[in-house]
Amino acid sequence: MDWNGVLPAITTPLNSDLSVDHGSLAEHCRWMVQSGCTGIVPLGSLGEGATLSDEEKVEILKTCVKAVNGRAPVIAAVSSLRTDHAVTLARESEKAGCSGLMVLPPYVYCGDWREMKAHVSAVIKATSLPVMLYNNPIAYGTDFTPVQISELVTEHPNLEAVKESSADVRRVSGIRALLGDRLAICVGVDDAILEGIGVGATGWVAGLVNAFPAESVALFEAGIKGEKKKAEELYRWFLPLLRMDTVPKFVQLIKLVQQEVGRGSECVRPPRMHIVGPERDEALTILRDALASRPKV
Repeated sequence: MDWNGVLPAITTPLNSDLSVDHGSLAEHCRWMVQSGCTGIVPLGSLGEGATLSDEEKVEILKTCVKAVNGRAPVIAAVSSLRTDHAVTLARESEKAGCSGLMVLPPYVYCGDWREMKAHVSAVIKATSLPVMLYNNPIAYGTDFTPVQISELVTEHPNLEAVKESSADVRRVSGIRALLGDRLAICVGVDDAILEGIGVGATGWVAGLVNAFPAESVALFEAGIKGEKKKAEELYRWFLPLLRMDTVPKFVQLIKLVQQEVGRGSECVRPPRMHIVGPERDEALTILRDALASRPKV
């Protein structure tokens, strides 16, 4: 399993009746891979995973696996309020043909380290698949510190990566200090990618890549290769869009951007609703400005 490169946390395309649009999903996966992305991460927060039934999740994974056809790994996000349910979802993901898992802490209930360790350990051990731990204390209220991550890595050989979404790039340095190259570190917030690369991150689980894959891959590669001028220019152009990934309505905003560039629909499942009014106007202004100065990559 190669955790390096741009790994899109993909949106889930929906029909007008809010059922999953599997045709568009397959096309989207193929576009991501053809654009240079190195993996696909379905069923996460951006994929509206909490609104999907277990049956829908399995079918989505099967569609993704079939669409990429071995050209890139499909990494299933696994999240649940219940540990036994998360374990079941992990096993179903393996059966569906996924190459890896992204394991989340339980949402709603923010337990202590003893409880969270037991939860994620059960999911990590549920299959033989390589695992990326998802640390997002801002969204989930559970914070896996570098010391705790190191403890998990020591106990679980198949824990190979972490999606670090604390928005504190010092965490990348902290993990590196304890684990060296044993654990791949992926930046999990769009507007911290160059900062993360600068201190040792080698992957990017990205959001705006759903609408701008070529630019995302070009930015990431420039950062990795140390092409400072190119990276800074791309980042300066991209940042107003990338910041859409870090606000509560990031799902609606990213889907709106996809729709406006002809690569998706803004349909979301309730309780989310379409962006309207001044919020929509602001988002469209940002997008129009970006498209007017879009760089060639």
